[in-house]
Order: sequence, then C-alpha cells, then structure tokens
Amino acid sequence: MAGPSAFAQAWPDRPVQLVIPYPPGGSADLVARPLSIKLQERLGQPVVLEYKPGAGGTLASQYAARAKPDGHTFIMVLAAHAINASLYPKLPYDTRKDFAPVSLVANLPLLVTGSSSLKARTVPELIAEAKANPGKITFASAGNGNTSHLAAEYFSTAAGVKMTHVPYKGSAPMVNALLGGEVNLAFDSASTSLPHVKAGKLHPLAVTGDRRMPMLPDVPTMQELGVPNFVVNGWYAILAPAGTPAEITERLSREIAAVVAQPETRAQLEASGYQLVGSTPAALGAHIDAELTRWAKVVKDSGARVD
Repeated sequence: MAGPSAFAQAWPDRPVQLVIPYPPGGSADLVARPLSIKLQERLGQPVVLEYKPGAGGTLASQYAARAKPDGHTFIMVLAAHAINASLYPKLPYDTRKDFAPVSLVANLPLLVTGSSSLKARTVPELIAEAKANPGKITFASAGNGNTSHLAAEYFSTAAGVKMTHVPYKGSAPMVNALLGGEVNLAFDSASTSLPHVKAGKLHPLAVTGDRRMPMLPDVPTMQELGVPNFVVNGWYAILAPAGTPAEITERLSREIAAVVAQPETRAQLEASGYQLVGSTPAALGAHIDAELTRWAKVVKDSGARVD
C-alpha cells in the first residue's frame, strides 16, 4: 500500500481547481491568473480558475469547505475571509476548522480614490465634508464584508464621520460605478484603481498601508494625514479543504513560494502594487488567527452590518 509520501508524489493526477470568490477583473483575479499559469508549469497539470462570486465571498468558501480534500480543489481567499466570521451572524462553515492553510501569497494596500462626484481632494477635506453632511457621502465596496467595506467603516469610526455604504458584486463593477460618478469614493485594492488614477480618471486621496507606494510617491498614507494607527492591507491566501494531506499543502506552499520568487512574476505583480510573500502553512494559520481578532474588533466598534 502506498504511504503518504507516495500519494503526495503522485499528486496532482488531474486538473487542479482554484476557486475565486469574486468575478473576473478584480484584484484576486489579477494575482490568481499569473499564479495559476506558473503553477501549471510546475505541477504538470492544468490549474483552472473557478469563479464563484456572491455573498461577500462566503458562497465560494462554503463550496471549498465541502469539496473533497484530495488536493484538487483550493480557494484563494482575501481579507474578507477573516472579516466575514464577525460580520455575518451565521456562516455555513467554520473559518478555521474547515480549511487547511497553504500560503499567504501577497499583501496589497488599499488606495482611497474619489470620483468626479466628490468635491474633496484631500483626506482633511473629506472629513470636513462628511462632518458637515452626515451620511451624504457614499462609498462603494466590492461587496459586504469585503476589505473595501470594512476599511471605510474603520475610517469612519477613526475620523468620527458617517458615510453611506453602497455594495457592488466585485471590484470591477465597483470601479465602473466610481468611474461613472455613481458613488463618491472607495477604499479599493490598489491594483484595480491604480490604472485609472494614472489615467487621471480618479483622484487619489491616500494609501492605507504603512508606507507610500513606489508608483504613487506623492500620495500620503492615512497615518501621515493624521488618522492614527490606520493601516489596512488586503491580502491573498490559498486554503485547502480541511483534511487535505499535509504533504500536499506543504508541497503546494513550496511551489507558490518558488513562483512568487521568480523575477518576472515579481515584476508583473509588484507593478500593480502587490507585495509578494509566499509563506508556510503555519505562518498563514497564525496570520488568519490575528486577522480574525483584529477585524472582530473593527466590526464591533464600527457597528458594521450586512446590508
């Protein structure tokens, strides 16, 4: 009888499915596509992207949690995976127990951008306008529970303002609404807003990371603008269904680390603002635990809810 090592060596023996919780064209898609192509080369089997958008990423997570744990189904989760545990009153899966961590692929700061319908051109002006007109300023998100949703709620609490949330089904429709002036602003993943900022179609107010972005050196951080301790990064991680053999999750973790270390991959993704990681399964598990604690406090303090 073949032991675990032999089983892992035979893996994968058919196409691997990578579930994406949001529609094509969003920040998850932008990192998943080049990653899947490189993994396919290394694994010798197709890596197929399966899009299952809806309900803030919970539909995709439920699907992945129930998949057969044989190493042929994985999911790319975003920071919303940790947020949803506190935001939704009842999830059809356990955020930690129903998944096996594989790798933290990348981090990505958010870019606070205003549309043509926003008068404010700086964060202080935004705060002043929001205080003068409570609830009148609208912010878009890529869906309930998305980082773009909770980051704006977090900001509202920190700045002492009230804004109105308008959720969309993914980053692409959210950005389209922003470009059309349907909403005033968004805390969006840098990768999807950056091209429109460079084209002059959106005006940047701030970045949410702990340092300025190299491609936007003149755009300050929230902390520089007087919003203390405000650091929010989106993140992109690969999980497997609980029960997936450790030999498989560890091997895939090593393959991902090798891919994100490749100069061409780094150049492609870093140009869009991604900060590549490629962690061990244990490091990802610790990261998710810390994020669960952090976002539970933000949800509680902000009073955020699913609209």
